[in-house]
Amino acid sequence: MVDLQLLEHLETFLTDHRLERFNKVLSQRTKHFTVATEDVYQLHNTSAVMRSCDVFGLQELNIVEETNSKSIDREIAMGAQKWVDLNRYHSVKECITDLKAKGYQIVATTPHTDDCDLYDFDVTKKSCFFFGRETDGLSEEVLRQADSFLKIPMVGFTESLNISVSAAIVLQHATSKLKKTDIDWQLTETELLEKRLDWCKKTIKSYDEITARFYNANK
Repeated sequence: MVDLQLLEHLETFLTDHRLERFNKVLSQRTKHFTVATEDVYQLHNTSAVMRSCDVFGLQELNIVEETNSKSIDREIAMGAQKWVDLNRYHSVKECITDLKAKGYQIVATTPHTDDCDLYDFDVTKKSCFFFGRETDGLSEEVLRQADSFLKIPMVGFTESLNISVSAAIVLQHATSKLKKTDIDWQLTETELLEKRLDWCKKTIKSYDEITARFYNANK
């Protein structure tokens, strides 16, 4: 439960411009869509996917690290690691189980199926887009448990795109189409308050001291 009085106090330490920016960005944030990457071994790819999540308004990114475990490249993520919530999993089964429990359908992005072109994708369903390893693609586990298969229409000799490029194309199209629907895709009031507090914590350098002084003064 967010302490509203503390939050209001903390926000007085933000500039008007920063506060306005926070509220504007949060108004466009969603958990209706999320992304999962499966054992991506090139660090810059995961970092770039995180950047795309931020750019297109996705609040969460899920990373499966069964064999590859690395830190987000801050230079490539361009600060997105501050604003996008990162969920890490040690197995794809664990990731899928958690996502399904949260109400997400599992969408496997692959060029090797005729199930659904990107332009025909039903954006009304709460969905997690899975992107696989750079060379091997998605694992058999993801393909087996997928509720839907999605591909980007391509007309050249090359069969696939770089994972970060694929993610950007899918997210741009899906979020643009989503915002034209009547779906309640925005964050809940509770989620908004939690993010406002979290972003204050990540922005205000003396957050701990200010918080301690606030509670001491209000004992």
